[in-house]
Amino acid sequence: MTSAATFRPPGHSVPALIRFLRSVASAVDASEAVGTSGFLAAGYRRGMREYSGSVFLADCPARLAIEIVADKWAVVVLFALSREPCRHGQLVDLIGGISRKVLTQTLRRLQGYGLVDRRTEAGKIEYVLTDLGRTLVNPIAVLTQWAHEHGAAVVDFQESTTASGGCL
Repeated sequence: MTSAATFRPPGHSVPALIRFLRSVASAVDASEAVGTSGFLAAGYRRGMREYSGSVFLADCPARLAIEIVADKWAVVVLFALSREPCRHGQLVDLIGGISRKVLTQTLRRLQGYGLVDRRTEAGKIEYVLTDLGRTLVNPIAVLTQWAHEHGAAVVDFQESTTASGGCL
């Protein structure tokens, strides 16, 4: 069990799980929004054009959401910033296993999506969630709760599959 102060994401299976959960959740939400079943997505607006389609199509908005949260460190950084604005060094100390370079790249990517803002106050730079970034706090909290409740089962399964010579 990791301490509350330092969150270390488990191995490579978590991003794949997040991608899967996001795509299914987006498809279900979209299907319910238009009163249909299956993987039909509700129309969404991009600029002045209206789009609709399946989450399996390249132009589906779920793909963008998946791209954002599938990054190994993006969700962890967003979760850290959901508590309070942080300086770069504070984030490095808080997030176990992330290098300064990777943190900088992740913060820049999140800034590019409009989820994180870089503020300078009294000569000190800190990072804060934007209003758009705060919209991801509840979904991240749900995933965090799921990890607390079921993370051990995932690790047990991975270890038993590896021990039995199964493929992962």
